[in-house]
Amino acid sequence: VRLQTSSEGLPDSASSDLTSMFMFKEVGVEGGVRLVMESTLSARDRVGVQDFLLLENYTSEAAFIENLRRRYKENLIYTYIGSVLVSVNPYKELEIYSKQHMERYRGVNFYEISPHIFALADNSYRAVRTERRDQCILISGESGAGKTEASKKILQYYTTMCPTRHNTHYIRERLLQSNPVLEAFGNAKTLRNDNSSRFGKYMDVQFDYKGAPIGGHIINYLLEKSRVVHQNHGERSFHIFYQLLESGDNSLLTRLGLQKTNPQHYHYLVKGNCPRVSSISDKHSWKIVTKAFTVIGFNEEEVEELLKVVASVLHLGNMQFGVDEFEETHVTTDTQLKYLAELLGVAGSALSEALTHKKLHILFVGEKTMISPLNLDQVLSARDALAKAIYGRTFTWLVQKINQSLAFQDEVYYTSKCSSVIGLLDIYGFEVFQQNSFEQFCINYCNEKLQQLFIELTLKSEQEEYEAEGIGWETVEYFNNKIICDLVEEKFRGIIAILDEECLRPGDASDITFLEKLEDTLGGHAHFVTHKLANGKTRKAVGREEFRLLHYAGEVNYNVTGFLDKNNDLLYRNLKEVMCQSGNQIVKQCFHPDELIDQRRPETAATQFKLSLAGLMDILILKEPSYMRCIKPNNGKQPGQFEEVLIRHQVKYLGLMENLRVRRAGFAYRRSFEAFLQRYKPLCPDTWPNWRGQLLDGVSTLVKHLNYKPEEYRLGRTKIFIRFPKTLFLTEDALEIRKKTIAITLQKCWRGYRERAKYQRIRHAVIMIQSWWRGVKGRRRARHRRQAADTIRMFIKGFILRNEPRCPGNEYFLDHVRFSYLMTIKRNLPKSVLDKAWPRPPPSLTEVETHTHTNSHRNTHTHTHTHSLEQKVVASDMFKGQKDNYPQSVPRLFVGTRLGNNEEINLKVLQTLGSDNKYGVAVTKYDRHGYRARPRQLLLTASTAVLVQESKVKQRIDYTSLLGVSVSCHSDGFFVLHLPPATSKQKGDLVLQCDHVIETVTKLAIMAEKIHNINISQDSIKFALARGKEGVIDFTPGAELRVIKTKNGHLAVMAPRISSSV
Repeated sequence: VRLQTSSEGLPDSASSDLTSMFMFKEVGVEGGVRLVMESTLSARDRVGVQDFLLLENYTSEAAFIENLRRRYKENLIYTYIGSVLVSVNPYKELEIYSKQHMERYRGVNFYEISPHIFALADNSYRAVRTERRDQCILISGESGAGKTEASKKILQYYTTMCPTRHNTHYIRERLLQSNPVLEAFGNAKTLRNDNSSRFGKYMDVQFDYKGAPIGGHIINYLLEKSRVVHQNHGERSFHIFYQLLESGDNSLLTRLGLQKTNPQHYHYLVKGNCPRVSSISDKHSWKIVTKAFTVIGFNEEEVEELLKVVASVLHLGNMQFGVDEFEETHVTTDTQLKYLAELLGVAGSALSEALTHKKLHILFVGEKTMISPLNLDQVLSARDALAKAIYGRTFTWLVQKINQSLAFQDEVYYTSKCSSVIGLLDIYGFEVFQQNSFEQFCINYCNEKLQQLFIELTLKSEQEEYEAEGIGWETVEYFNNKIICDLVEEKFRGIIAILDEECLRPGDASDITFLEKLEDTLGGHAHFVTHKLANGKTRKAVGREEFRLLHYAGEVNYNVTGFLDKNNDLLYRNLKEVMCQSGNQIVKQCFHPDELIDQRRPETAATQFKLSLAGLMDILILKEPSYMRCIKPNNGKQPGQFEEVLIRHQVKYLGLMENLRVRRAGFAYRRSFEAFLQRYKPLCPDTWPNWRGQLLDGVSTLVKHLNYKPEEYRLGRTKIFIRFPKTLFLTEDALEIRKKTIAITLQKCWRGYRERAKYQRIRHAVIMIQSWWRGVKGRRRARHRRQAADTIRMFIKGFILRNEPRCPGNEYFLDHVRFSYLMTIKRNLPKSVLDKAWPRPPPSLTEVETHTHTNSHRNTHTHTHTHSLEQKVVASDMFKGQKDNYPQSVPRLFVGTRLGNNEEINLKVLQTLGSDNKYGVAVTKYDRHGYRARPRQLLLTASTAVLVQESKVKQRIDYTSLLGVSVSCHSDGFFVLHLPPATSKQKGDLVLQCDHVIETVTKLAIMAEKIHNINISQDSIKFALARGKEGVIDFTPGAELRVIKTKNGHLAVMAPRISSSV
């Protein structure tokens, strides 16, 4: 029997791939996967455990990585750390994301089957449905670890498996199609990832009370704007530039002033020296993006305005400048300026002036404005700043536009507070490069905040569960990274505050002065080190322009070069003024005139990021989080390669060991009494097959039978807590051994149950059929009895009133009598005209009887029958009372011929006679000499009688020459045709005998018109022989017909006696 049960016996924070053959395991097969059953206890050594909490040596980083390696080798890319999902990028397509797999994980307990991203998504979804509490899923990891793909799979799961409202079906498509658009404008090819997200994204998916997705909202964080103007070698700018140049229509490119040429012709795209990537199809991506624009709700004008902004960035990068003899900088590429002015909808002269001059506002008694020319380096910086500002603000506008299309429109429904949300945070992981700058500082600061939130929420949930179950809470020692967060964000003394102060300080502020200020302010901090403050050993690892922070995930050196410029992120006022006057609707919305009115200095990039991060923390703290950590197995993006050094680096910087240590500080396993007892009850005779008492007593009985030591477990109010994974593994191994017996028992019970159920079904069906049939028969019998009683009652009443005039009381009886009489006549009609029998009619049918009798004879006579009866009348006149066998001939009708199938007339004879034949009969001719019998056929035509022997016509007798016919009065069949001597050629008369003498003679007499020439002799017939001689036939009655020649030369015929007479 094939068993598939849940792995509910495994920890709520873990369940092992191998612990039970009840569970499925995914095994790689030529790049795909297949499902097999875990059936051996040694599987743990091959594929590892599917939850790191079950590692015996959980403090060993080597054991942690080895478990990852085993699972990755078997294409098991997902592993749990409690409720945290760890994913290793396989760099190949795995067949584990189909709709069938989604169905497999829908509504299933988080730990019942193997780890999967769908399990994480479904767990959050069920919490939203059942607990009505907002959820969030935090996805983090290095670039190339698969964060973007993970968020897509989660969205795909929700849009596929969740129910749909009739008026929100379009939301599903828009949620999915928002990804291609944001990837085109926010993703780029980097050294580590061909589709790297260069911005952080938080997306809320809103669900109604039925669980249907009804809306969404996206918040973006820290777009890498510097990529617009600069890329490292081997990298690309954002995808949209290459997609537009590669696949845009010629007419579109002409309107944008672009050419379908190598992207290397554009200054902002040339620095990476990587125009094309083998793994990226810009043409295909362009088709997807254009389709997504339509789905999201962009009209053609908006799409073209957006692409004008993209093209304007490329033209801005191709603008060149020169210096005249007065040392003033001016634009040297008028064509680019013309295109740029047209695309942005601004005056070319104003744009040229704003790019090459700076407007200063001086406050004395009144406000004055001073125009100051910029040198060449300042002009190039202004150009790049404008390009970054345009692209960065356009990206923010794009996110807002997508949010408008995802917003739920039913305001009445929305304000009813019946909706819940699931947030998806796709954020950068902890980054450590050879050279770490301002961007890495912000990213790692973000990860510090998320780690702080994770630790707080994890410990809080652990403590709440322990207290709810009445288990003593044990203090967990862990690294509290609040000290690092304060080091970065503390007011007045934090790194961001010092950086902002240095940016705002009048005088000659630089990156070096910023570093010196950090040393002066934070010199004694335990997690802050510079080259100047470090000891001799550390000083070699820290550059003179670097400072080191000791993060929760390790030490990171940051180079201060560019910190001030990137933090300022300022755009000259006169450039803002020109952009505010733009005719491009998107640019006009991105540069609002209120910026020109506000005299306050804009917030720095670091402060903006800190505030947005604080807002993100406020959002996340109100939701119940789930975590997904993504790991990149190798830098070459090759499937099957597992680089241990790189993995160890990410395990450290993702804080996975710290997460594991915090979760294992108490009990590694906890499960409800019901689930624990349900899984392990076969191991104890007292609990198998069913426990009838309290669940707590059942679990106590079970663990006592399993010989659990007191220090190995605790019993809470509703759950059992097991401290060591080894205890759980021993229990699982015992269950594995017990399974064979369980399987046999289940087979036996199931087969018995199946056969009993089959028998009961058949028995029930038979009883039902029997009862139904008996009911049918009973109802029929009762109906027949009622009908019979009614019939008898009517019959008796009719019989009593039979002599009365027809009335309702006797009409049934009279009809029955009439019907019976008519049926009697039908069954007893006279067989012949001689049959005088006729049923006696009832009194009511006396008048009809005569007509019925007459009509019965009339209706039985056809034309042929009538002609035969006419011949019968003639025969009666000739033979009635004179020939003994006449009465036997009366019942038999005369027919057209007496020749059967074996006596057919020869064709040659028929050709001779033609169609004149009227009657034929087989006869026996007796020779005149010796009276030898000769078989012949007598054929009667309209004018002659023909005697035929097979195919020869032996003799023709014209009716006119026939003198008469003689027959005896006895029952013999002899008759003599008397012929005149002249016509007979001295042969004499013909002596013939046949079985139908009455019929033959009658037909011959009628045809020859010799009715009165029929001679009936009493004892003998004389006939003429040849040469005047005379022959005699003597007839005597006897027992049977005999014909002999006597001694006196006579022909003696003994005729049988017949007593019947007519």
